[in-house]
Amino acid sequence: MLNLLDRIEAGQLPVQVELVVANKPCSGIERIQQRGIPVELMQRSSFAGAVEQNAAIFNRIRQTSAYGILLAGYLARIEIPDDFLHRVINIHPSLIPAFCGKGMFGEHVHAAAIQRGCKVSGCTVHFCDNEYDHGPIIMQQTVPVLDDDTAESLAARVFEAECEAFPGALLKLMQDDFEVDGSRVLFRS
Repeated sequence: MLNLLDRIEAGQLPVQVELVVANKPCSGIERIQQRGIPVELMQRSSFAGAVEQNAAIFNRIRQTSAYGILLAGYLARIEIPDDFLHRVINIHPSLIPAFCGKGMFGEHVHAAAIQRGCKVSGCTVHFCDNEYDHGPIIMQQTVPVLDDDTAESLAARVFEAECEAFPGALLKLMQDDFEVDGSRVLFRS
């Protein structure tokens, strides 16, 4: 999220962030608030369950004029309502469909790629659907997996790729005509 805000402030990403919703306390909340962006903490423990939390999040977003939702560090599955189909975008630290799904986040992903003997890894920007790390793929970016990589060193390289791919995918969606055909995002430019 902070990378996206840096790019917005530098004039490289012509979007406006109206609201940030966090599902867990983190150091980024204060840093985002310092930039004048409202942040609301909506922890699952504050709701009767996931369904109620999910409804509250989307109801709150509907109160803004935001068109889309970016999952940038939001590490929980959410149920996408019909009116937000192809409006919720996530970035995942692997080349989907590899190393994704429940429990595959952070260093778990990178350790699995190294253990499997992958020669490349990377990140995937995709529209969310109601499965973990599954929706139509917008953009992918690769990085090499080196023989001496650890989960931490691979994670650092993938994170650098994420910092380019996420804003790059957003710009492409804003600048080019596209359509979603099943699990494919087709650009017309």
